[in-house]
Amino acid sequence: MNTLYTATATATGDGRNGHATSEDGVLDLDLRLPTQMGGPGGATNPEQLFAVGYAACFHSAIKVVGGRDQIDVSGTEVSASVGIGTLDNGGFGLAVELDVFAPGLERSVAEELVAKAHEVCPYSNATRGNIEVKLTVI
Repeated sequence: MNTLYTATATATGDGRNGHATSEDGVLDLDLRLPTQMGGPGGATNPEQLFAVGYAACFHSAIKVVGGRDQIDVSGTEVSASVGIGTLDNGGFGLAVELDVFAPGLERSVAEELVAKAHEVCPYSNATRGNIEVKLTVI
């Protein structure tokens, strides 16, 4: 891989109940275990950060594929839901649902666009075969 950019961040404190900063100082935030997992809530968590990153990355992939295929993708939106749960082996795993809003596109065109974006998106490439990713055109 020809690396174009590297992001570096550091987590301190008690992991999910700690603090995180990016090397450049743009991100500087508290982390809290969500109440649904027995934590105090009140701050972001790794799953929210992953959801934001995946949604933005996938939306960029849609824009790249749309431009390449000369498809008007204006007005598109991507919503990512990231779930965390226990695995049979006692560890934890993730599952992702990506909902793509594609106004003005025929459903078949939008579904083909989403499938192509899933092949281009770095997050999709990193997770393929590791976690379940459900794609839905809404």
